[in-house]
Amino acid sequence: MLIRYGYEITINCWQPTAVVTLLEIRDGREGDIRSPEVFTATPPTATKLYRDLFGNVCRRFIAPSGDLTLSSDSVIEDTGLADPFVPEAEQHAVADLPDECLVYLMGSRYCETDRLSQLAWNEFGHIQAGWPRAQAICDFAYNRIRFDYQNARSTRTAFEAYEERTGVCRDFAHLAIALCRCMNLPARYVNGYLGDIGVPPAGPMDFSAWIEVFLGGEWRTFDPRNNTPRIGRIVVAYGRDAADVAMVTSFGPHILNRFQVWTDEISPETGATSGAMATGGR
Repeated sequence: MLIRYGYEITINCWQPTAVVTLLEIRDGREGDIRSPEVFTATPPTATKLYRDLFGNVCRRFIAPSGDLTLSSDSVIEDTGLADPFVPEAEQHAVADLPDECLVYLMGSRYCETDRLSQLAWNEFGHIQAGWPRAQAICDFAYNRIRFDYQNARSTRTAFEAYEERTGVCRDFAHLAIALCRCMNLPARYVNGYLGDIGVPPAGPMDFSAWIEVFLGGEWRTFDPRNNTPRIGRIVVAYGRDAADVAMVTSFGPHILNRFQVWTDEISPETGATSGAMATGGR
């Protein structure tokens, strides 16, 4: 299948301001791209790409005073298959993990393993290690938190999400990540596109957050927010938690005036979308 994806974001800065964005998709899907990402800044603004410590593609520039609109549009080919289900994937002993996995066992800004460790062992210590334990953790986060976009808060941590029992996709992800790490399962935060493909429309589009857990020698996709295999994920970035994958970071004040995201299956013959573009977030 073909998926059209992109965004249009308008920010307003009071004065020229240094900005870093993390909106380009990660390397690894080059062979699937059918229409390359076309980035546009209005008014025209010089930008430069670089890669951060996690290999994510970042863009840096000086935003002029006033409105600046950032946009991109692309088409990618997808298998149309849902997320793999690998119940036999085993958990590795910490001593056997690759070096690069160890950072994803540590507590981080939004994932306080120290505050959740006892809870994790009480809840999941008796569950079979590996895929069953990771899935049990995602089930717990899914059932513990009630999704409510009106209650979104950028400073909410995993422990606070557990206590408050409300949040958005990032909160589901943070809670599941923290609990996985408490159980010695390397887990990382993923930000990307996830359209309503193969499922009923769930409201206005936004970027989505899910997690990956290292099992059986590979990073495996889990989604504590939806808690069901989905079709058409497009990874933008990953890191320890949301602090590592902020979409727009300004080194000075800015106001968000417009935010539109689209991720739609399109017809190979006509290019028409099977669902309407939408604004806002979910």
